[in-house]
Amino acid sequence: MLVRKKITLYGIVQGVGFRPFIHRLVKKYKLNGWICNSNQGVEMEVEGEKSAYQDFLKDLKNHPPSLALIVDIKIKNLPIAGYSEFFIKESNSQYQHPIILIPPDISICEDCLRELNNPLDRRYHYPFINCTNCGPRFTIIKDMPYDRKQTTMQEFPMCTDCAREFHDLENRRYHAEPNACPVCGPQVSLYIKNKKIDTPEPIPEVRERLQKGEIGIIKGLGGFHLACDARNEEAVLRVRAIKKRDKKPFALMAENISTIKNYCFVSALASRYLESREKPILLLKKKRICRLSPDIAPGNAYLGFMLPYTPLHFLLMQKSGLILVMTSANFSEEPIIIEDKKAFQEFGQKVDFMFLHNRQIYNRCDDSVLKMTPHQPIYIRRSRGYAPYPVILSRKTKSILALGAEEKNTFCLMRDRYAFPSQHLGDLKNKENFTAYQEAIQRLSKVLQFEPEAIACDLHPDYLSTHYAEQLARQKRVPLVKVQHHHAHIVSCMVENHITEKVIGVAFDGTGFGSDGTIWGGEFLVVSPKDFQRAGYLKYMALPGGEQAIIEPWRMAYSYLYSFFGPDLDSIPLLFRKRKKIKDFLLLKQMIDKKINSPPTSSCGRLFDAVASLIGLKDEVDFEGQAAIELESICRPQYKDNYNYHLDKEAGCWVVNSREMFQEIIKDLESNTPLSKIATQFHNTIADFILSICVKIREDSAINGVALSGGVFQNSVLLTETIKKLKKSRFKVLIHKKLPPNDACISLGQAIVADTQIKSGIRIVS
Repeated sequence: MLVRKKITLYGIVQGVGFRPFIHRLVKKYKLNGWICNSNQGVEMEVEGEKSAYQDFLKDLKNHPPSLALIVDIKIKNLPIAGYSEFFIKESNSQYQHPIILIPPDISICEDCLRELNNPLDRRYHYPFINCTNCGPRFTIIKDMPYDRKQTTMQEFPMCTDCAREFHDLENRRYHAEPNACPVCGPQVSLYIKNKKIDTPEPIPEVRERLQKGEIGIIKGLGGFHLACDARNEEAVLRVRAIKKRDKKPFALMAENISTIKNYCFVSALASRYLESREKPILLLKKKRICRLSPDIAPGNAYLGFMLPYTPLHFLLMQKSGLILVMTSANFSEEPIIIEDKKAFQEFGQKVDFMFLHNRQIYNRCDDSVLKMTPHQPIYIRRSRGYAPYPVILSRKTKSILALGAEEKNTFCLMRDRYAFPSQHLGDLKNKENFTAYQEAIQRLSKVLQFEPEAIACDLHPDYLSTHYAEQLARQKRVPLVKVQHHHAHIVSCMVENHITEKVIGVAFDGTGFGSDGTIWGGEFLVVSPKDFQRAGYLKYMALPGGEQAIIEPWRMAYSYLYSFFGPDLDSIPLLFRKRKKIKDFLLLKQMIDKKINSPPTSSCGRLFDAVASLIGLKDEVDFEGQAAIELESICRPQYKDNYNYHLDKEAGCWVVNSREMFQEIIKDLESNTPLSKIATQFHNTIADFILSICVKIREDSAINGVALSGGVFQNSVLLTETIKKLKKSRFKVLIHKKLPPNDACISLGQAIVADTQIKSGIRIVS
């Protein structure tokens, strides 16, 4: 019996070898018809024997290409047409409401790697080798459907051999849009002081220059890297001077895992992530003896390692013995550079060489960063390899554009059952970052053919993302939904875990604008996707100097000491008092007393800063979170005790009063207790009062789920101890699995809250 079926596949089905896969499958089962990309996904008609069609459909569902994600399949019966062959049709963009999922960039596959190192292969040592299973995707896509003419590869017409592969059903490069070879594809060039050097073998020369201690710019997949030998102290310090980055850790690249094991502890799970097709930077616990420059990650117990992910990286690294610093080529807090012209302008005269290629980077995309914990890796930065991979939702939504927070920004486009968190975009307070942010919104909106029905943003009135949201809402004449920062944090975690019922939300971070106009950051909330109630928080402390207190943690240490023990300078521990002048303390006292630029805050991030400064770790920082990172780095698992604290009840909320903890820390300092013990017991105390308040909220509400979100939960010591305590008390614990717990997750939460509130009929700003 003959059948003819119209099949539409939704999901990540373009740019992943789906059309070649289907073509081979219909040949196997002797079916005829056609297939094409569309702005819905992949469409096809197949015609043939019913039993053959059923076997074909079973194979399609159970064994799709490894990079594909089939979210939905729609099948329609059609009358027999009498097809005599199976062919690929021109792409179809006729649908008014497109459903397009863009594939992320993928590391070189094993097949291409074998060819890369095969002297008999025509792509031997060609640094842009790729196939349907690997290579650039998101960073080169200008528009959809995913065809070569819609990418930056349009500048490189295929030669006869590549075109033959492209049209050969049996070839691995059948309809591989970035297909190229040394004859027709992109090429590399070496520059010294902005002058191109004529050299027959640029890659070996670059390798030799790095081995000699030179530093250089290397153009990669989603941006440029600033590179040097990680064992060369002078070179590492030069990179720091060029980037104007004193202490923030640098990323490292090693040839293989066995090399990384010389410097870090690498579990079987860590190995799987390092070798995965996404090839992220993985933060790994550093070994006690580590013969790399100490200036790579000063004061940090972790090193960020990644393996080569492009063929160019493999050629540079293999058999070189190099361990490279591979940090993004940009000045501190500016966006990663993607234009050759800007790279020459900014770095051409500062570095020893520039190693570039002539394939345009269209969408900037930093390296992704994950951190190992005993439970699972947690995202610190979700970008290359993962973005713009969607979060699949449990229900259909309106088309919402959510503009995220101010720092560690991502935006999110959401419609139907898909949320598309963007790549990492950084701190919007920087003008160039804000420009790159606007450009990224426009480009992803264009590719996804996205028009918002509503816009969501943070409640903070001074965020640039809030101002931009207000501007866009007026331009597009759509509703604007302003979402409280920590509400968005917890809802994001709920969405990732497919939870819709109310949860206890623990949102710990640096700063977030509270619904009462104060600065929140140590919050216990009862949360639904529609709204929230505040159930607890850390006792308010003055933030003397506002944002200056974030840069100078000693200000927060003084604020806590003054609040708990009064104005008498003798109550300040001698070791702390000696590090500052009396007039510094008197100035802060005056600011706090007169409420001059000293807003109250419940921030847990600032509590970490205060303790790190009090015990002498960090009075001033070079990047946000540095004090907390160094405090975590000295923790030791053998210390199990915690300090005392008190819980007060104020206006229906539980308030954590840490006065006793500070008293005991000071006593430990005076008795020369090891700082590692103080730091560990401090972390244990945070986990303990999280449990205490969650228990009290459960007693009042019968809610048993606890969602943990906020940048403080990037701290693996705290996260591990908190999960252990909560689970022991039979709580269901939710943590982030697909997005970072820091402000990068905010945009997803904003989008869901906006959709829920609009559907619930809550009055929205228009």
